Amino acid sequence: MTEGWTSLLATVAAFLSAAALYAGSRHCRWPSWRRLGRAGTLIGALLAIASLVLWIRALGAGAGACAMLGTWMFAMMALPYVAGMRAADARSDG
Repeated sequence: MTEGWTSLLATVAAFLSAAALYAGSRHCRWPSWRRLGRAGTLIGALLAIASLVLWIRALGAGAGACAMLGTWMFAMMALPYVAGMRAADARSDG
């Protein structure tokens, strides 16, 4: 597997991990996602580990850890923001 594909898979795994952890959170604003509960937390943790391994494979230990945390935290911050904006749009339409 080339470095480009490994990086792409690592990014996708980080975003899916953040989404699963958000779905498992009590603060999730999307009811359809909230049903995952504890399974979302477990899936999110496993995907975070997979993302870290893939990033380390692509870039090495130091850069891989930084890249994983960067993509993961970007997704962790973006998901609640997007959920809040969608909720605000739904309130203003109704």
